[in-house]
Amino acid sequence: MSIPAKPLYNETHQHRLAEPTAYENLLGDSLERAFAQGIHDLPGLVAYLNQAGPSAMNSQPWTPASFEQEMARLGA
Repeated sequence: MSIPAKPLYNETHQHRLAEPTAYENLLGDSLERAFAQGIHDLPGLVAYLNQAGPSAMNSQPWTPASFEQEMARLGA
């Protein structure tokens, strides 16, 4: 008896138009470090980014609203 193959599926990051920018890589690395420290809530992530960086795209400190906007932009 053979097991049916799963349909192929590309994750969003597998079919983007360009490589991540340096900013996107820094942001992703910083978020991974925050998650590794057990920080999962929005206020905690914002505080961590403001302490560890990178700054938001506008070079301003992160706020919950700017973080949500940036995640929506990057996920588009």
